[in-house]
Amino acid sequence: MRRSVLITGSGTGVGAAAALAFARRGYDVLVNYSASEEEARESERACREAGADTLLVRGDVSRDADCRGMVAEAVRRWGRLDVLVNNAGVGAPPGLGWDEIDPATFQRVDAVNVVGAFQMVRAAAPHLRAAHGAVVSVSSIAGALGIGSSIPYVASKGALNAMTLYLARSLAPEVRVNAVCPGLITTRWFPRSIGDGARTVTGELLLLDSGKHLGTTPPIPARPA
Repeated sequence: MRRSVLITGSGTGVGAAAALAFARRGYDVLVNYSASEEEARESERACREAGADTLLVRGDVSRDADCRGMVAEAVRRWGRLDVLVNNAGVGAPPGLGWDEIDPATFQRVDAVNVVGAFQMVRAAAPHLRAAHGAVVSVSSIAGALGIGSSIPYVASKGALNAMTLYLARSLAPEVRVNAVCPGLITTRWFPRSIGDGARTVTGELLLLDSGKHLGTTPPIPARPA
């Protein structure tokens, strides 16, 4: 049976690249967007050409009804959901000092980057448990080091990282929950900022311990027949 993945914010950038990567690995793909419809249709087309059955769903992850609706559409189409990728994210307008950020901007960033990810996991959790699936959230180095484009963005990614640890414990052993924390992605902006010869991964201590750093070793779940 084919597996399925729901990727929020998968019309452009990292989300679109992830959607295509999953399609090439035999997954059926739900492409989600909130504003970039033309790019999202191109992302869906690329996934379909790679052999995936696809769904294109507009939705704002800051709205719980939209989150539940996306999950429901995926399960209605494929009968299961194996992977959730929380990729949708926003930042604050550039150029403002940290003390110039208004509450509405802070709350909007948090609503998408943190609350949106929470709402997606909550909606998807029963189906991910049934499939012994996985959650991957696209966080940022900003949340680990306190650096980045704005204080709302930094705070939201730090919260997302902490929530990842909590959910990894809460959904174990059936569901694996992880976050990736990139810095600059290798787009056209990368060489301008760091240089063509820079290494994207260096100085990292990558824990591959089956979750032991969470405090307990979760039991190995029985696989569904």
